[in-house]
Amino acid sequence: AAGMAAPTMEERKACWGARDEFWQCLDSHGDDAAKCEKLRRAFESRCPQQWVKHFDKRRDFLKYKKKLETEGFHPPEAAGKS
Repeated sequence: AAGMAAPTMEERKACWGARDEFWQCLDSHGDDAAKCEKLRRAFESRCPQQWVKHFDKRRDFLKYKKKLETEGFHPPEAAGKS
């Protein structure tokens, strides 16, 4: 299928640019996706579907990681013990 062809360098740049703009928008709006809908559509139209899925997972992971770094990791079993 045509969709499976590896993206060219130009296409990759367009995809990453769209992703970065979308992510910046999310960052500045506290992850309110509704405010970034246009950028989300651009991101989805410029990136292969697989990449969109990958980047979505990656963003969730990075947010989770940042949360751990800022709040620290609290294992449930340690809660309440001093």
